[in-house]
Amino acid sequence: MDEEWDLVVIGGGPAGSAAALQARRLRPDARILLLDRADFPRDKACGDGIAAHARDELTHLGLDGIIDDYRPTPRLAVISPGGARVEAAVARPNHVVPRTVFDARLIDAARARDIEVRRHRVRTLTTRGGLPLIDDTITARTVIAADGANSTVRRLLGLPPSPDRHTAIAVRGYADIPADDDTQLIAMQKDGWPAYAWSFPIGDGTANVGFGMLLPRLRATGLPGRQVLHGRLTELLPHLPARDLRAHHLPLSPGRPRPGAGRVLLAGDAAGLINPLTGEGIYYALVSGRLAGQAAAHAGTDPLTAYRRALRAALGRHLRTTDALHLAAQSPAFIDAAVTTAAHRPEVFDVLVEVGLGAGTVPPPLAWAVARRWLSAALPLPGRRHHTP
Repeated sequence: MDEEWDLVVIGGGPAGSAAALQARRLRPDARILLLDRADFPRDKACGDGIAAHARDELTHLGLDGIIDDYRPTPRLAVISPGGARVEAAVARPNHVVPRTVFDARLIDAARARDIEVRRHRVRTLTTRGGLPLIDDTITARTVIAADGANSTVRRLLGLPPSPDRHTAIAVRGYADIPADDDTQLIAMQKDGWPAYAWSFPIGDGTANVGFGMLLPRLRATGLPGRQVLHGRLTELLPHLPARDLRAHHLPLSPGRPRPGAGRVLLAGDAAGLINPLTGEGIYYALVSGRLAGQAAAHAGTDPLTAYRRALRAALGRHLRTTDALHLAAQSPAFIDAAVTTAAHRPEVFDVLVEVGLGAGTVPPPLAWAVARRWLSAALPLPGRRHHTP
């Protein structure tokens, strides 16, 4: 039988759940259907990091406290490609919650708010009477696609996938750590840069560990991906033997995401919203999903224009910042300079956290402080002290 819905959300991860929940908050009477190809709980390869900025989004959705039973991680350590190190307490603690748990809780919250959740794999997307038509039977006034890095809906819309130069690949696993370890670690590698390993304590004596690099750099090795990714993870974190390793692609933001077409909106990974500096995606997923749900609830006949404007207002300056920094960061010496400066200036450390995990931008004086150290190291002048990381 044909079905008619006010909103159909495709994908039940953070972006999709946020979209459905926000639309329900704004339109209590709306008919909302959430489709996902899997049953929940289900695993999702990811770093599992939920920054304070993402928790703010959960509060906006009426889900304050949903992860309070997980111990926060108050410290962050970063090792640059050249070996410079900074470790400090973050302004607001982060959390690490396995996606098996986090996504299932979001789905449970959606069900509790009378959002219909259904297991369904989308195969076709056309139109009927000017409205999106899913698999010839489900009509919606608006569709929000939050179906991940390999988005089926994005392909069905005819939008190109993320180009290789903006695509990373990572492997994620879990390892045993001391129960009192409360520091998130990012250890960068100069070989094949940009590339880094991470260890994010969950708080129960285990950590999410992994290694990621750009897809073209991986291919340039000429070696099997599994050999490179697993090998470099072991090389950078030899004290943390990992289990349950799974690989995943990350479509990195190019600074100007494609938010959709017609009455179909793209959110989260499906929109290419992953921080190109850190690979962080949960904050982007929650904020873009919330804004997409808002547009679907209030924008009438043109939700895409409303969504595009809302994204630009929320993330525009930040995405332009990360795009510019991503270009500069192709030089590992730039990252060495940034980490060295952050080790001496707490305000630079705080800005790096805001840019890497939230929607921060870089004030010009701090940008100049990093650039000066970078240029001093690269182009030492007579009579000027040569800074090295």
